[in-house]
Amino acid sequence: MMPAILAEMSRAGQSEVEPGRAHFRPRAKRVIFLFMTGGVSHLDAFDPKPRLVADHGQKVPRGLPGAGKFLIAPKREFRPGGQAGTLVSDLFPRVRECMDDICLIRSMTADHGNHFEATLQMHTGSFSFARPSIGSWVSYGLGTDNQNLPSFVVLAPHLPYAGGQVWGNDFLPGVHQGVRVTPGDDPVPNLKPRQAVPSMQEMELDLLQRMNRRHLRDRGGDDAALAARVQSFETAFGMQAEAPEAFDVTRESEATHALYGLERGATTGFAWQCLVARRLAERGVRFIELIDTGASHNWDSHGNMGEHDALARNVDQPIAGLLRDLKSRGMLDDTLVVWATEFGRTAYNDTPNHQGREHHKEVFSCWMAGGGVKGGMVHGASDDFGLTVAQDGVHVHDFHATILHLLGFDHEKLTFRHGGRDYRLTDVHGKVVRAVLA
Repeated sequence: MMPAILAEMSRAGQSEVEPGRAHFRPRAKRVIFLFMTGGVSHLDAFDPKPRLVADHGQKVPRGLPGAGKFLIAPKREFRPGGQAGTLVSDLFPRVRECMDDICLIRSMTADHGNHFEATLQMHTGSFSFARPSIGSWVSYGLGTDNQNLPSFVVLAPHLPYAGGQVWGNDFLPGVHQGVRVTPGDDPVPNLKPRQAVPSMQEMELDLLQRMNRRHLRDRGGDDAALAARVQSFETAFGMQAEAPEAFDVTRESEATHALYGLERGATTGFAWQCLVARRLAERGVRFIELIDTGASHNWDSHGNMGEHDALARNVDQPIAGLLRDLKSRGMLDDTLVVWATEFGRTAYNDTPNHQGREHHKEVFSCWMAGGGVKGGMVHGASDDFGLTVAQDGVHVHDFHATILHLLGFDHEKLTFRHGGRDYRLTDVHGKVVRAVLA
């Protein structure tokens, strides 16, 4: 029954790749995407600038962004991490210990300096129009590896900037929309069947599905929304059996809880999200996104960079625990872990000795680990003040093209025809950053 449904859904649009079949041999089978909402300061986290420290209080030189404004030095020490000795600040001491497995990109650049638009671009490639999210594209390209769980899951305690567009499918078939899970005692509401007798529920669902499929056939199989609804019932039925177990972290050992920094019995927090991400990855979920905060409270430290400290403590150990856990289980080799934020922070302010930093899209830092990426390396560089790209710039489109490449896709060929045009995640841009490939 499932292949027939997927075939009906595929007629709603055409692509150059059959869903579930990559263009070439992939290095990664799945993605865990860690998104830090609000704009993490590269200058205070992953991009040390001795010149900025030395010139604190002086004015930005002419010709650079913020020219004439006052340079503000970071207040955190940078120390070498791993055998590679990559410099990372004291904001992320646990992640710093994992730098031998991480490819740090210090030359990221984006097109928009507002949260909404920049968040939208980091997830969809577009900062101005609603487009399918990267998770939806991955789901569309790879298909599902577990019929009882969604192929794209988002663990988000709060809505980020751009809201549900961050995991929206837009014109892709509805089955590829991300399923948002809200951490808590009941992460997937209404999952428990109403019918006490399983056979009764199976009979009801079977009748409903037969009616839906007949309705779909009568319309030539062109009703994408109905096709997605048919698939959703299939997935929801399977989730009743598998999802409760997947989200039940009490099954994990004390050592695993300690690795992530998760208190026994906790059902919220970024440590819970990271541990659940590993469990979902084990069970065949293709794209798992973890959003640490929402639009109302996040890394947007305009007034005081000290706000970064608590936010970093919340995610540092869980992220390091996730990397170590995946590696110890042999999963890091085929799991691509991506750490991203929508933009960086300025190296300057209008007021001397100001405690905060503003939005900065011209250059910032992101990183990848596992899944065919070179660990223990730094790619690209910003200038002496962290204001512009100085070497090997990586645009968001290039970032997306590289992720798709590691999953076995030519980003120019993973397309979907909509409104008379072939669309892709990278639009008409993007190049694979081959220097970061193992």
